[in-house]
Parts: sequence; structure tokens; C-alpha cells
Amino acid sequence: MSPEHRHIPEPGELVHPPRLSWAPAVFAFALALTVCGIFAEGFMVRGWIYSIIGAVIALFAFRGMVRESVRDYYKLPRKQRVRGAVLPVEQISPPRRLID
Repeated sequence: MSPEHRHIPEPGELVHPPRLSWAPAVFAFALALTVCGIFAEGFMVRGWIYSIIGAVIALFAFRGMVRESVRDYYKLPRKQRVRGAVLPVEQISPPRRLID
């Protein structure tokens, strides 16, 4: 059977990618600010103030990430008709031996 005549059905599963969000980037920055606040003693204000500001921002960013993921989860369809793609059967033959 030649490859031009085979009919392979497309997979029926749907892919639902998450929406883009700034929350992970803000969360990472806030955690970095929290950790760097320990070592930033004497730069403009006390170091623990940077840590508190970073922790508060990290909590709000984490809350935003959780809310978005829960919202995306509940937007998924409840039931989905799953239809797997049938893989074509190929004949595999062993390599030919060369006789000396």
C-alpha cells in the first residue's frame, strides 16, 4: 500500500492551553525582593521593609495565579468525546543478508 492512499483520521482530543498571565513573573520578582530584602540592609530603608513589601506582593500574585487556574479549570468542557487516532500498520522486514 503506498503512502498516498492511506487515510489516517485526525485525533479527536481537544487541547486547551492556559491563558497568558503576568502573575508568575510578578510572583518571581516579589520572591526575589523578599529574599534580597534580607541583604539590602542600609539601602534607602531598612531591609525588612523590602522583605515585607515583597511578601505582600508575592501573596497577591500567588492569589492571582490560583484564581486564574481555577477559572481556567472550570471553563473546560465537562464531557469530551474521545476518539483516538488509529495508527497505520506497517510491514517491517529484517535486513537482507549479504552472502559472501
